[in-house]
Amino acid sequence: MESCAAARARLCDPAAEVSAHWLISRHGAAEALVDEDKRAWHAGAGEWAGIADVNSHSVGIELDNRGNEPFPEAQMAALEALLAGIMARWQIPAHRVIGHSDMAPDRKSDPGPRFDWQRLARQGLSVWPDLTGTDPAPDFLSSARRFGYPALSKDLVLRAFRWRFRPYATGPVTPTDAALAAALALRFGVDAPAAQA
Repeated sequence: MESCAAARARLCDPAAEVSAHWLISRHGAAEALVDEDKRAWHAGAGEWAGIADVNSHSVGIELDNRGNEPFPEAQMAALEALLAGIMARWQIPAHRVIGHSDMAPDRKSDPGPRFDWQRLARQGLSVWPDLTGTDPAPDFLSSARRFGYPALSKDLVLRAFRWRFRPYATGPVTPTDAALAAALALRFGVDAPAAQA
């Protein structure tokens, strides 16, 4: 959307059939739009870690950003504070913090390649791959799906994966992509040992 006011108007318009629990402006103002214990319509069709009704299993945060510009410091700081509280209130592990493009790479591109996932991971608010002990010859797509990505084409999953973990990589799957996906699947995948989840 062109502005936070335009985003709020759309998110609060029943005819639009889209909403979110929270909206954070570029200036760092966090505004509650839907009570966290209520279902919001922020995700739409998609899937993460085998859950197809993401709206009923998540707290949605919208950021006032068109996706092609940096996320301002004030906005990131507000997101970090809000996210820490949500994760504590709802006992959400860091590996279940995702973007719209993760759960619906065929339809969504946000938060986009300019979003700093690694910054969140350093604070325990998301995850980042650790290549220690990974399979020397992993299959990218099966690893990405074990981590949580939906059963879509390799190209769609690769694009979403790279937006998050290798934002400026291009071309076909590389050994680096496969190793990063394998590291995430090993530690956080649906069949990962409980002690590591």
